[in-house]
Amino acid sequence: MWIFFTLLAATMQAWRNVFQSQLSQSMSVAGVTLARFIWAGPLIAIYLLFLYQYQPAELPKFGIDFDAKFVGFILAAALLQILATVLMVQLFKMRDYAIGAGLAKSEALAAALLGVALFGAQMSLLGWFGVVIGAIAVLMMSQAKDSRFSLKTMVIGVLSGSAFALTSLCVRQAALSLPLGYLHNAAWVLLWVVILQTFLLLCYLAYSQMSTLKRILVPSKLVFTISLCSCLGSIGWFSAMALQEVALVKTLGQVEVFITLLIAKFYLKTPPKFNDLLALLLIAVAAIMVIWG
Repeated sequence: MWIFFTLLAATMQAWRNVFQSQLSQSMSVAGVTLARFIWAGPLIAIYLLFLYQYQPAELPKFGIDFDAKFVGFILAAALLQILATVLMVQLFKMRDYAIGAGLAKSEALAAALLGVALFGAQMSLLGWFGVVIGAIAVLMMSQAKDSRFSLKTMVIGVLSGSAFALTSLCVRQAALSLPLGYLHNAAWVLLWVVILQTFLLLCYLAYSQMSTLKRILVPSKLVFTISLCSCLGSIGWFSAMALQEVALVKTLGQVEVFITLLIAKFYLKTPPKFNDLLALLLIAVAAIMVIWG
């Protein structure tokens, strides 16, 4: 099941990145970041209601299930994901969407290192080789159009990937702290994270960029599509991470790069280059090593 949810998440995230990249050409970084969350909250609430109808479970209790530990992980995940998204959108403005998304995918290696260092996660030697090979493949793809990056671009990319990795680790810990089934745990974590993120970004834009906020609140097919893709992607990520170690989920999630190439070729009419195809082969090998390891 974690493989299915990861593939769903990777597909939706690839499309969300495309649409966010398009929106970033005409809107501020904060506005594009809010577009990811603005309609996701109601969609997640509907999903949670459907989940309880399909598979009844107890409701979490404030002060018992939603305790200080849970709130701490939720707050950290919300802030870190906002930071990671802001940095990735900044990459979109500096480079094209494929390079921005590619650099942000360095999170797989960061998730493995941080998971072992901070949360006692375990992974076999074969899994570690898969993480390293996947990271190398993503870097190859990121360098397909240019032989090197500026220091600023590299720093922003690494920080974005690390922030995404820490977000995922906090999400997993929050989900594991709840006593419900993994789908319910993931849905509740996702709902609280998105509500908090939406509130924080609305307050920020209302204070500093009212014109951008007004644009976001006007019904827009592009903004809704970004939120929908983000919602479906997050359901996939959160459910997968409630079932499996973050490093494994994120390394398999690097198939998003393959999906990105397909979108670039058939939707954006940008054919892949040799380095892209070689990187794809390495990503496939890395995914197999991670699954078997």
